[in-house]
Amino acid sequence: MALILVADDEASIRDVVQYALERDGHRVVSARNGAEALRLAQEQPPDLVVLDVLMPELDGLAVCRRLRERGDVPVLFLSSRAEEVDRILGLELGGDDYVVKPFSPRELAARVASVLRRARPAAQPAQARTTMSHAGVRMDRLRHEVRAGQDRVELTVTEFEILWALLERPGVVLSRAQLLDRARGEDVHVTERTVDSHVRRLRAKLRPADPVETVHGVGYRAREGA
Repeated sequence: MALILVADDEASIRDVVQYALERDGHRVVSARNGAEALRLAQEQPPDLVVLDVLMPELDGLAVCRRLRERGDVPVLFLSSRAEEVDRILGLELGGDDYVVKPFSPRELAARVASVLRRARPAAQPAQARTTMSHAGVRMDRLRHEVRAGQDRVELTVTEFEILWALLERPGVVLSRAQLLDRARGEDVHVTERTVDSHVRRLRAKLRPADPVETVHGVGYRAREGA
């Protein structure tokens, strides 16, 4: 069960989201605007944040920027704007998922559960790999920690899973669809441009140790070599 912060300026939306998430056993705290959301997140760090994009005082995108400065708490955006450019902007700022209003409370709860599963990996079998090191990048799945050289790199849940999938098999090209299956799950519909946005942010964070290569017209791979 998780502590989830819900920020939306519409009371009816907050009530619907809170009901759906509490029915799944989560604890929910609510904020009426972006400033209040940041204050609540500071007082009691949540396991996940549900953010409305359009809010007074500070909008959801600005709140996400501030949260990313503090750490890697998963963020799910809510918005009435369904255009692809809006989705990509939200994801490029560090969002882990994007749900368009009006939405089904059941679908929202399922999306939240999916993000939380990726953020909190289940106990691994003894033989399962939990750490990885390649091309100057070291990953620890249980700690959700990534280091490029001596520097710690803060990655979102989705960015972490994309990087893990690539470093697992250096030199092997993975298509955008394959990366989506690994990083987000088959039940979430996103576009190829969304994958490109995640990879672009990931590569920028890893520089100069970036091990990811673009294979034009196909997908991405981690370069071979130690």
